[in-house]
Amino acid sequence: MKKLTFCGVFMVCMLLLTGCTLLSQEKVKLRDLDFTVLSEEKIPEQLMAVIEEKKGSPFRITYTDNDNLYICVGYGQQDTGGYSIAVDELYLTDTNIIAATSLLGPDASEKSNQVPSYPYIVIKTEYLEQTVTFE
Repeated sequence: MKKLTFCGVFMVCMLLLTGCTLLSQEKVKLRDLDFTVLSEEKIPEQLMAVIEEKKGSPFRITYTDNDNLYICVGYGQQDTGGYSIAVDELYLTDTNIIAATSLLGPDASEKSNQVPSYPYIVIKTEYLEQTVTFE
């Protein structure tokens, strides 16, 4: 009976340890992706229509035209103008495309427009089959 209990406890411990290592796998960066931040005039019409619908709330969407991948991040309604968005990282792993952006507030020394704004960014990069993971 003691042997059976020891084996059962051992098996449970092994399963837990294996599960922990599977969950803690790091994302291995294969390469940075080249990208262009698009001005409003260069955004495809269909994508612009979706952005207009969603811009009041934060959003993260992707769009493809089979030649390019468009990664879009919106930060919803902000009380004033003067915001910008930085692309912190855009890279390829063996399973995903990692996209990280940051919302940068208006400069404290600058008088910002008191009209609400809807900051968003559209990043154009090469078309790849991998899923985009937003960070």
